[in-house]
Amino acid sequence: MRELLALSRLIDTFTRKLGQSVAWLIVVAAVISAGNALSRKLFDLSSNTWLELQWWLFSAVFLLAAPWTLALNEHIRIDILNERFPRWLRNAIEIVGHVFFLLPTAGLIVWTSWSFFTTSYDQNEQSSNFGGLPQWPVKFLIPLAFSILFVQGISELIKRIAIMTGDLPEGGTGAGHPAAAPSRSGHLQVPDLDVAAITGKPSRAPSSGQSS
Repeated sequence: MRELLALSRLIDTFTRKLGQSVAWLIVVAAVISAGNALSRKLFDLSSNTWLELQWWLFSAVFLLAAPWTLALNEHIRIDILNERFPRWLRNAIEIVGHVFFLLPTAGLIVWTSWSFFTTSYDQNEQSSNFGGLPQWPVKFLIPLAFSILFVQGISELIKRIAIMTGDLPEGGTGAGHPAAAPSRSGHLQVPDLDVAAITGKPSRAPSSGQSS
């Protein structure tokens, strides 16, 4: 289980960095939108390229930040009954939801959207708007994003199972993730693992410069 928790930490780190990076595309989209509006009003100049680029950027943020949203437990859920359940039942519900709904759905979308992308790529599909952008790059975001979401779902499943087996400590309910002790960001966080326990190699204790 420690090896799986180490893998979960790597997945969480990747999706966090990806989500934090693509979030800046909102700023880029806002700048493009403002610039396009100003050029249209002041100089009577506009382009479908800039308009569609805004759609692209929003699509990238929405799709590629979704795995990070799942890791932060910020996805939509119905808490009216969930908060009344005992913690073991909430954990069980989350595991069932991941195994029978999230992972199959994400896998199915990856499978079906791949041919959606390849057909567009083979045809070099272009925008129906004059001066617009090609369509196949943005369509590639669908299988890419849901592949990452699938992997993040695996990470969440690992952490849920680890909590139920006692390999991951759980704490108070707080305002974060209902299954385990929340970090300041409110998501299930795998604590630093004992390297010696994973690798079988003893780790050196840090030396102290203080004398008693």
